[in-house]
Amino acid sequence: MSFLKNFLAKAEKTLVTYTGDKVFLAGVAAAAANVTAADGSIDDAEIDAAISGMQANPIVSASYTGPQIEEALNVALTRAKSRAGRMENKRAIEALMTREISVRQDVFLIAADTADQGGIGAEEKNVLVEIGKLINVDAEKLLAA
Repeated sequence: MSFLKNFLAKAEKTLVTYTGDKVFLAGVAAAAANVTAADGSIDDAEIDAAISGMQANPIVSASYTGPQIEEALNVALTRAKSRAGRMENKRAIEALMTREISVRQDVFLIAADTADQGGIGAEEKNVLVEIGKLINVDAEKLLAA
């Protein structure tokens, strides 16, 4: 019984740690936004995929409301429309470098799922590789998972 109690306590601590963590939410949204804008256009299906991908992550969905997730993504998507904005998004992603490897992998996988709407194109893959470098995860290994 103590194993279960310890597990639940750790899970609760993780969720409490991210609740209200604007840096984390901004980084996740920035990664999803940069992948969404990789091919130069942003369509509704990609936006829906980004929101769904973010909400599918248990840490994100338990720590933030739907409107908070959508607002963070909209802000990041607006930035992703310009070079300067994409650079700002990269800084938001890079700010997650100090997080645990599992969290950084989740951020990458959210971005990968956003990109994978009928296959990951060359532009999206380039952005994903760049995201992997920014947060020090093995993009190729995670894409093969």
